[in-house]
Amino acid sequence: MSHIKLGKYNRLEVVKEVDFGLYLDGDEDGEILLPKRYVPEDCKPGDMLNVFIYLDMDERLVATTLQPYVQVGEFACLEVAWVNEYGAFLNWGLMKDLFVPFREQKAKMQQGGRYMVHVHLDDESYRIVASAKVERYLSKEKPVYRCGDEVDALVWQRTDLGYKVIVDNRFNGMIFHNEIFAQIELGMHYRAYVKHVREDGKIDLELQRRGLGKVDDFSGILLQYIKDHEGCIPFTDKSDAELIYDTFHVSKKTFKKAVGDLYKKHLIQLTPQDIRLTEEK
Repeated sequence: MSHIKLGKYNRLEVVKEVDFGLYLDGDEDGEILLPKRYVPEDCKPGDMLNVFIYLDMDERLVATTLQPYVQVGEFACLEVAWVNEYGAFLNWGLMKDLFVPFREQKAKMQQGGRYMVHVHLDDESYRIVASAKVERYLSKEKPVYRCGDEVDALVWQRTDLGYKVIVDNRFNGMIFHNEIFAQIELGMHYRAYVKHVREDGKIDLELQRRGLGKVDDFSGILLQYIKDHEGCIPFTDKSDAELIYDTFHVSKKTFKKAVGDLYKKHLIQLTPQDIRLTEEK
């Protein structure tokens, strides 16, 4: 059985140098070419390289030091580079585009459109392909997360209730609209926290860790932030909620309560342009 992980990173030894690149030791798969344009400076036989292995136009194993946007076994939101009579081809950061057969498309993909896909090896052809039928590749197991656990959330689809997300590259999750304090984008990864695991295995998430929203907790964080920024920050109670969330990862409501708490304690001064430490502090 091959030890080469197709569609993933592999650490391989350089065995020889040729005019058009380097050959790497692929064990029973033979020598694998790393084309000259990807060869690191001063690389020589005996060196170990971390390379991504995929198939070239002739379906031969080839190595690259480019970083693809996604590996086999992962989900990603990718743009369609072109379409032909066989399917769509996605830009995934490599010279050869990623193929999505028509049978793996929910609706016919359009050039320039962005779609959430799962990348895997085709069972019959052993080629790297993608599928927009995302649900098929989510785990059917019930997650074992506890309330408050931190997870990675890949935003997948907007619904009337909120945003469907893929949790830790495995599970089906949801962030409801009332948990969102700033604009989030499809295809982006966010740090999220488990709110509840439902009986059907789906996970309800929140973007703000429970506890950080408490005024006492965040008041201390905000005070330290002001001190770390030379005693003055360009925020007011009129500041944009999205800017507040991007900076502090709390809602505008929590931010304003913390500002009020610090002001009542005479720890800060408020001006129309900024918040600053009181002079005696």
